[in-house]
Amino acid sequence: MKKKIFIIAIISFLIDQISKIIVSNIFSLNETRTVIKSFFSLTYIQNTGAAWGMFEGKTILLAIISLIFLYFFVKYIIELKSVNKLSMVSLGLILGGIVGNLFDRIVNNYVIDFLSFKIFSYNFPVFNLADTFIVVGIILIIVETFIEGDKHVSK
Repeated sequence: MKKKIFIIAIISFLIDQISKIIVSNIFSLNETRTVIKSFFSLTYIQNTGAAWGMFEGKTILLAIISLIFLYFFVKYIIELKSVNKLSMVSLGLILGGIVGNLFDRIVNNYVIDFLSFKIFSYNFPVFNLADTFIVVGIILIIVETFIEGDKHVSK
């Protein structure tokens, strides 16, 4: 089962990178195309920080933090004694998302973001599929924790 975590991570990483390649080749920098008026747009930006503009221009620091977290996260996955299907998916999504954004930071010196939502007149920060995979993975772990309690992932 743990092998499947890494397969899910690789698939997530590839989907994220393909989406970023497509956006960066079709869009001009800072170009926006409306998909659903007043709700969802595609906006190509190059993000040198983290969410909500935190750590703007601190790409190296963010890459180092990501590498450290990645090391401990992979170590945690390897040391798991057992994992159920929901945990397998959630851990794979988180791992794939982390690697996707880390790859961008190392290769490009920025992260490609393009998903832009406006929710009740609030312009949510632009993000990408790697961010989505991380958030969905965390939500799945939280849901599973409430459903299964302490037996959701055993170490």
